[in-house]
Amino acid sequence: MKMFKAISFAVPMLAIAAFSGAALAQSQTGLDHRTIPHKVNPNPLGAPTAGTTGSLSPITYHGGPVMGTPVVYLIWYGNWNQSNGSDTPAGRQIVSDFLSGLSGSGYYKINTSYGATGGTPTGLETFFPVTNELTDTGSQGTRLTDAKVQAVVSNALASGKLPTRTDAAYFVLTSSNVAESSGFCNRYCGWHTSGTINGTNIKYSFVGNANRCPTSCAAQSVSPNGNAGVDGMISVIAHELEEANTDPNPSSGWVDSSGAENADKCAWTFGQKLLTTSNGAYYNMTLDAPGGGSRNYLVQRNLAASDNKCYVDFVVKTQ
Repeated sequence: MKMFKAISFAVPMLAIAAFSGAALAQSQTGLDHRTIPHKVNPNPLGAPTAGTTGSLSPITYHGGPVMGTPVVYLIWYGNWNQSNGSDTPAGRQIVSDFLSGLSGSGYYKINTSYGATGGTPTGLETFFPVTNELTDTGSQGTRLTDAKVQAVVSNALASGKLPTRTDAAYFVLTSSNVAESSGFCNRYCGWHTSGTINGTNIKYSFVGNANRCPTSCAAQSVSPNGNAGVDGMISVIAHELEEANTDPNPSSGWVDSSGAENADKCAWTFGQKLLTTSNGAYYNMTLDAPGGGSRNYLVQRNLAASDNKCYVDFVVKTQ
């Protein structure tokens, strides 16, 4: 799993402010920031891996900030009006519905086991889902670099089309015709990072549509919402958002001795209680949709800092 923090968006290209972040320059771009990747699926398109119920190596606090109740902003990059059954307005709605249902859920309450003082819970079970979203039809082309992802975010903020906030997680969500040259589909499925843009510490993430490379970035070829690419994205989005909460300036917050963040430690494992939909797709959680009713999702587990175990639902302790 490759996990960085980045976003993308459609706006005129503006001058990019110097971007400084936490540690490790990326050789592909020269950017001075620490990127943490969500690696590709090691078990492509078979039955989802349940994963262990035991304790893993400990994750510890390293003194940096965490983000309680962040605001989530989405930038839809590329062509999201295709006729391929995935890059569609309906696909975008699946993501929006997921984020609406995720806040305050038993799954997201896994983050209550984290704190900014080495373990005191800080209310990380909620966030403000999608208060604004934008479309960038391709201001940086269809072959992005890490620097171009940064430019998309910088332009979005400089234009005023998205507010500049230190308590926000900005997500670049790319359509399946868009590449990310530092390793999307062969090294990672998404990433998150932070850096100084226009004088402000910004947390952002890149996640690509798994329809571009389903054997790498989707857990199954048939999905709960009938869109395997977008359903695959949802699992990665959850992964990156949890990490942006608990380690917004990597790796200054919660990481283990090898630098793995909370969701990294449970990556591509989906728990012991998998259910199936009428089309044969697997799912492990059901969340309310804002327009009424509910949707099913298959989402990778997350680690609880309290016992270093992976959970699907922290309230009822479903692993």
